[in-house]
Amino acid sequence: MNFEDLPVYTRSQLSLRNGQDKPEIWIGYKGLVFDVSSSRLWRKGQHYEHWAGQDLTDELEDAPHNEFVFDKFEVIGKIVI
Repeated sequence: MNFEDLPVYTRSQLSLRNGQDKPEIWIGYKGLVFDVSSSRLWRKGQHYEHWAGQDLTDELEDAPHNEFVFDKFEVIGKIVI
């Protein structure tokens, strides 16, 4: 996949895809935006103590899984830093 061609989203745009404000449920990780809407574990925008609509890069170290968990989700954009 060519990440350079992906649309760019601001953190504000990401925050609106939190499972509450819009039907999409997105999360950020290492500068990429993932659509987790299809995951039953992200229903209503929450996965355990983590909330959708934000960059979860710093929170992964506390998770019981590694970053390969994101491989099953579509990368839909990049986050403007």
